Amino acid sequence: MKKYSETLIENTISFVKEELKNAEGGHDWFHIERVYKNAMHISETEQANSLIVSLGALLHDIADSKFHDGDEAVGPKKATDFLTSEGVSEEIIEHVVQIIKNISFKGGNKEQAFHSKELAVVQDADRLDALGAIGIARTFNYGGFKNRKLYDPEIKPNLEMSPTEYKASTAPTINHFYEKLLLLKDRMNTETGKRIATERHVFMETFLQQFYAEWEGKK
Repeated sequence: MKKYSETLIENTISFVKEELKNAEGGHDWFHIERVYKNAMHISETEQANSLIVSLGALLHDIADSKFHDGDEAVGPKKATDFLTSEGVSEEIIEHVVQIIKNISFKGGNKEQAFHSKELAVVQDADRLDALGAIGIARTFNYGGFKNRKLYDPEIKPNLEMSPTEYKASTAPTINHFYEKLLLLKDRMNTETGKRIATERHVFMETFLQQFYAEWEGKK
């Protein structure tokens, strides 16, 4: 079983690398690799199924709906087809698919329909990659990819967006800090995730202070 699991993980890594070889920089293989490493670290103190955590982390962004015209069915289907071809049991496939379907923030105003220790671990791992220095870099990278303004003092953050509004938002990149990134610290599931998120949260607050000071010409 151990050898099978190792082979499955190796095959999954190869599959994900190929699928995401032309992906936007914040959602490419290196994002997946960081989430996978985060998930393995967090799972050390959680009673979670390591195979499901590994597969969930590796496949969670196999087809992010942002890059597929908002279609949230593409990712689960790609993951299902791949895992089926690898002979993975229906039970494990269904669990991994539920992780993919429920991992996203989506504005933070939608009730999560599925809960498991494995989802909690992978969700924390993914959210950690949206925080700190890398989180800042990814946010501005995506903002540039979508040709969004850096900041516009006249456009205020909207914390009451529905998942549909959140998905369609074209707000300046700085708004995303308030609409998502700074909210994540208090939405972590695990103690390890909370500890790391708190450190990265402080870094982002310091960055914003410097950003506004420079914007106003004070530094």
